[in-house]
Amino acid sequence: MTRPSLPVTKAGPCLTRTLALCLTAAMTVQPFAAVAQQPLSASDWLSGSVRGPQRESSAWRPGDVGSRRPDRKGQPSKRAVAESGAVGAVQVTRLDQTNPDHTGTQSARRAGLPVDLWAGSDPVVLAQLVLSTPARLPAMQNLMRRVLTAQLTPPQQSSAESPSHPGQLFLARADRLLDMGALQSAQGLLIAAGPGEPEIFRRMFDIALLEGDESRACAIMDSTPGIAPSFAARIFCLAQTGDWAAAAVSLHGAEALGLIDERRAILLTHFLDDAFVDSDQLLDPSDRMTPIEFRIHEAIGQPLPTTSLPVAFAQSDLRINNGFKARVEAAERLVRAGALSPQQLRSIYAEQRPAASGGVWERAGVMRTLEAALPTGDLSQALPRAFDEFRTAGMADLLAGMIAQELPDSDDPEAARITALLRAWQNIAPVPEDVEPLETLPLPHVPETAKGEALLTAMTDIDAAVEGDPARAARGVAMLRALGLTDDADRAAAQIALLPELSEDPT
Repeated sequence: MTRPSLPVTKAGPCLTRTLALCLTAAMTVQPFAAVAQQPLSASDWLSGSVRGPQRESSAWRPGDVGSRRPDRKGQPSKRAVAESGAVGAVQVTRLDQTNPDHTGTQSARRAGLPVDLWAGSDPVVLAQLVLSTPARLPAMQNLMRRVLTAQLTPPQQSSAESPSHPGQLFLARADRLLDMGALQSAQGLLIAAGPGEPEIFRRMFDIALLEGDESRACAIMDSTPGIAPSFAARIFCLAQTGDWAAAAVSLHGAEALGLIDERRAILLTHFLDDAFVDSDQLLDPSDRMTPIEFRIHEAIGQPLPTTSLPVAFAQSDLRINNGFKARVEAAERLVRAGALSPQQLRSIYAEQRPAASGGVWERAGVMRTLEAALPTGDLSQALPRAFDEFRTAGMADLLAGMIAQELPDSDDPEAARITALLRAWQNIAPVPEDVEPLETLPLPHVPETAKGEALLTAMTDIDAAVEGDPARAARGVAMLRALGLTDDADRAAAQIALLPELSEDPT
């Protein structure tokens, strides 16, 4: 289908007023708008929600609380009055769904967490901790994902001095998953809450863009008025569904009303207008790249590399239509962030033979050699070479995640030691005796309430081991044990002890 060129005439007064009414109605947001006024997200790359003019909207919507549909004279409709005394159909509503903070994709028991973890905590404080608590060790990444996706009893609303809104903690959990690049986990959490709220939908829309599934997001947008995350998203979806003329008119009207900035308008103009198909004009990327702009750059033939963008953008490089090198680099980055399993990286390594040497090609090559040696049981050559290659790149933990469970016992001393290290990192064998263990501290006092804050603080302490502070990390591990998270504490202690062994050899 040929795309029409954008109209070049200025919008007349009538068109301007009409567009103003239409676009103002499209911008109306509902309950989560209060949360949007104070953005919680540490992911500043999320597409911004539409901000409408500060005015009342006279548009009535089905389901508006405390209102009835007016008739043409502005009086309440008589059809809202019951016509008989018969008992109507029983409707069931889950009371726990009134607060999105209750939403989760797994039970507290399955996550290995107490259901009252958030009890006694201020939701504002919890939201800030969720967004700021580091988790670089694989053991802590695993624990963090369980905390973010568990269905826990919501905390009580905060005081008047520190007001919060229902869903504030929920959005922080979703944003933290996005920061980790865990798009599927974030999407599952958002779907569990339902896409009807603008702040939830805009995150679902961005996830769909990064995964290349924007058709589904646009279909939801078209069927749910008032949740478009931005005018750019609305225009993009109009074009996506083939309505190029409506997309062009919408863009022209948004420009005339000052509802879209000049840089984004130029980008959308290149996207909609066939006159720019063969243009050699390169558009500078935004300093704050959003998924919608990222996909439009791709659509106009000016794709952007993801290496300098937040890790969530690397998910777009996993699509099968991307090159092998880009897929491997993206997978390595996502595994290190805890968003992808090591086995998925292993599968990508095996897709094809390396086309060059050095860097990512070298790691793919040694993995192929190691894969061929595993069935034979003779790893005296392949395992030390793979270990050295991955350790030099700071990715020995990725190697452990891929093959530790399949490593056989070896008579070769070097291969045997590497096997012991990789097994211990995965917590399937004890730490070797010649590795200095993490100091074991007495169990600290566990607070009766605000255990969630104690847990997140302990995770921050554990992360200090990556910066070379094992004493502080030992305090964090002790708190995990006191909270009953023994398995997580054991795995964290083992990985902290093994950090020097899996780091690049200083000699």
